[in-house]
Amino acid sequence: MNNTSLMDLKAVIALANHRNFRSAAVELDMSSSALSRNIAQLEHHLGIRLFNRTTRSVSLTEAGLQFLNRITPALEQIDLAVQETLDRRATPSGTLRINAEEGMSRQILHSVIIEYIRRYPDVRVDLVSDGEFIDIVKEGFDAGIRFASTVPQDMVAIEIGPKQSMAVVATPTYLNTHGMPHIPSDLLKHECIRLRLPSGKIYKWEFTQNNESLTVDVSGHLTIDTYMLAIDSALSGIGLAYTGHWFVAPLIEQGRLIRVLEEWTPHYAGLCLYYPQGKHPSAALRAFIDLAREQRLLPSYPIL
Repeated sequence: MNNTSLMDLKAVIALANHRNFRSAAVELDMSSSALSRNIAQLEHHLGIRLFNRTTRSVSLTEAGLQFLNRITPALEQIDLAVQETLDRRATPSGTLRINAEEGMSRQILHSVIIEYIRRYPDVRVDLVSDGEFIDIVKEGFDAGIRFASTVPQDMVAIEIGPKQSMAVVATPTYLNTHGMPHIPSDLLKHECIRLRLPSGKIYKWEFTQNNESLTVDVSGHLTIDTYMLAIDSALSGIGLAYTGHWFVAPLIEQGRLIRVLEEWTPHYAGLCLYYPQGKHPSAALRAFIDLAREQRLLPSYPIL
């Protein structure tokens, strides 16, 4: 458009509609004198008068009317394109990459992820379950989900779930046969399902009571590497499992598992969704955060 700006064209339309410099200037949020200069400069640039001016009135010339008829549809299309772009930015779309440990992924899968996909079909969710704590910025993730105590300080952390606790569980049949443990050290007399950490180390079961913390290096014939496998193994009646209460709450309610040592199992902060400071969340991420807060990750997913 050479030296002609969109504001110059909008000035022509506003003045043609109002036929008054003051009213047109109010619409454009500028002074009457500035509007007059814009129109005069445009006319000078075009080499033709667009408006007839008197002390009492403003009217379009024939050339001005022709110019107005040509630019109005074009500006309407430009405004529409801008609005559609703004709407697209405000509407969740694209791909959302989330990193979380496997157990946390299971917590958010049904209560958040599935519902999110139903609500926002224009978004593709890439959920990566990783036992190792990774740098989500370096690895190209939009956000991560971890326990609040493990979120890096340079991240924005948003609580998306209530406090949680660990649980020691076994089937009624196992406990009827082998007896009920009353204190953590009793576990040394029991068959326990051991957990191997991503580092390769065997996890020592953690307990706390009255500010006293201790660990028990349990023994057993079976060692697995996920909490879900531990639960499945416990359901078979092979021994005691140590896992998150969130996962076994429905099974305890159903009577398929019994919780023991409840007064000894530690509580910890709930899950947090986090993303880098200084990064404006996309519409897709904002919608995900809102849904996660809404759902609050209640233990409503039954493990079969």
